Amino acid sequence: MPRRQGTTLLIALVAGTAATAAFVAAAGPTLFSGSGTTQVSAPSAVRPPAAPAHSTGVWIATWAGAPVAGITDPIPARDLTRRTIRDVVHTSVGGDAARITLSNLFGTRPLLVDDATVNTRRVSFRGAPSVTVPVGGQVVSDPVVVPVPADADLVVAFRTPTAQGPVTIHPNSHQTSYVADERGTWQTNLWRYLTAVDVRNATAAGAVVAIGDSLTAGTGSTLDADSRWPDLLSDRLRGRYAVVNKGIAGNRILRDGQIYGQRALDRFDRDVLGTADAKTVIIALGINDVQQFPQEQDPQRIADGLRAMTQRAHARGLRVVGATLMPYEGYRTWTPAQDDVRMRVNALIRAGGIFDAVVDFDAAARDPYRPSRLRPAYDCGDHLHLDDAGYLRLAQQVDLESLHPETPASDQL
Repeated sequence: MPRRQGTTLLIALVAGTAATAAFVAAAGPTLFSGSGTTQVSAPSAVRPPAAPAHSTGVWIATWAGAPVAGITDPIPARDLTRRTIRDVVHTSVGGDAARITLSNLFGTRPLLVDDATVNTRRVSFRGAPSVTVPVGGQVVSDPVVVPVPADADLVVAFRTPTAQGPVTIHPNSHQTSYVADERGTWQTNLWRYLTAVDVRNATAAGAVVAIGDSLTAGTGSTLDADSRWPDLLSDRLRGRYAVVNKGIAGNRILRDGQIYGQRALDRFDRDVLGTADAKTVIIALGINDVQQFPQEQDPQRIADGLRAMTQRAHARGLRVVGATLMPYEGYRTWTPAQDDVRMRVNALIRAGGIFDAVVDFDAAARDPYRPSRLRPAYDCGDHLHLDDAGYLRLAQQVDLESLHPETPASDQL
């Protein structure tokens, strides 16, 4: 399904399961967004036909979101028994069956999920319709036979009837999801609890995992346009590989983020090596070590952190592509001294010995007339993050052959 053509599916599914649609209708079809309200009709749920169960494919992550923090839910429900979360995610490759991963990594109480669906088809957990996710843990569902189209929106809905305490989230998703309770349906930009969707796929060669910061997560991109650079890289690959985005806004290599987000060295095994059928990782990290306080002064320490992640990936047989650090003059934390640190990190990356291959985001995004700044055409306005055109430019810089150089010449990407 071509990009954004999944809108029809999303409209059909936005009411969630039939049970959820019933209580939303009873509560009144109000969609709350910010301080205003908009009256909307609750569309009827559609149950897709069953897919054949005889696939010989393997399990590949088609989408993933890194768990970032535990927060008090900004959309509290008075009656949790009527609360349903509908996370909307965008697939990279398709399949004839799916399974989901739910995380309670940052929770302080066990999390009960008593109803879960993928595109309205009910999901089970070890044969049971409900599951309790332990504190600090995660669960993977049973496979559910449901057609999952490539490059399309997917709705994963689940009910948390007794949820209390911190909610494990991925914020700033740049994707509209929904929370429904006794009052109606609310828009949200948080992915709650859901951290992966895997599909059974017989054709893709594996998954490419992009681990990065806000520049990978898509800050500055258009809401619901799926214009983050990993999304656009997926478009270029056309199903040959899945692409999953493990970017976290504010993420650093050597320290935890200023607000939230475990440092990349601590989350690498879980977020990259734990991805289903991962074959290649693209590491786009380091700019926050340079620009966030406390600012790293030693470029070698950043390079050593990048090298350590590469070594861990190699130990698991993954290929590693690394990105140079883009300019950010004009952003509030920029100084000439820290820009010198950035350029020295880039020199170490370009010299080789850290990654298997290098994608030069710096050269692609910098202003040729003032290399310490982003090109104006790619700057979202804050001088650090890119707009949609800038993220497209990054996606175009990735040498597709570098993702899997062992591919025979007759079968190149």
